[in-house]
Amino acid sequence: MIKKHFAVLLASWIGAASLVLPVVASAQSNTDTEKTRARVQTLSASRDQEVEVKFRDKTKLKGQITKVEPVSFTLRDEKTGKSQTIAYSEVDRISKSGGISTKSWWIIGSVAAGAVTTWLIVKPAFCDGGAQTRGIC
Repeated sequence: MIKKHFAVLLASWIGAASLVLPVVASAQSNTDTEKTRARVQTLSASRDQEVEVKFRDKTKLKGQITKVEPVSFTLRDEKTGKSQTIAYSEVDRISKSGGISTKSWWIIGSVAAGAVTTWLIVKPAFCDGGAQTRGIC
């Protein structure tokens, strides 16, 4: 009797959980795959450029795109010379390797704005309205 009630209770809990909990999509959508394919084709135009591929499992790989196919592309690692075929659906993001990131540009811009602001505020305080001719005045 207890086993029967337990089985009914367990079945109802599983049924309720399947209705309430959201389904997580494991595959990349078609539009994301198309965007990745277009980005790979754009980056593969210059063969000497190194790219960084970030996979859906958060791992990264750097190299040059050597071959572009309809469902995958081939990436060659410069250091080891090893080639790897990568499916578009495995890629989360692909970008140029090297250069300065957006975060770095924000930091550089903030430092420059702070320097200009400090110069505009501190100089008049030290120069006494332009009366002094020593130092930064």
